[in-house]
Amino acid sequence: MKFFKRLAKYFYDVRVELKKVHWPSRREIGLFTGIVLVTLLVIGLLFWGLDNLFLSILQLIIQA
Repeated sequence: MKFFKRLAKYFYDVRVELKKVHWPSRREIGLFTGIVLVTLLVIGLLFWGLDNLFLSILQLIIQA
């Protein structure tokens, strides 16, 4: 029985803590999602560019 009391207290505490959380608004979610997508695009382009650069250097080394 002690297990169920502890489990009930745990879920009660979780609920209390979730009430303290600042949940983002729809506008904030859209803004943060846009920031993440732009960041992913920039980093993806950076890695693509570096990959092509290293490939070109490797091809020059192999041909020499």
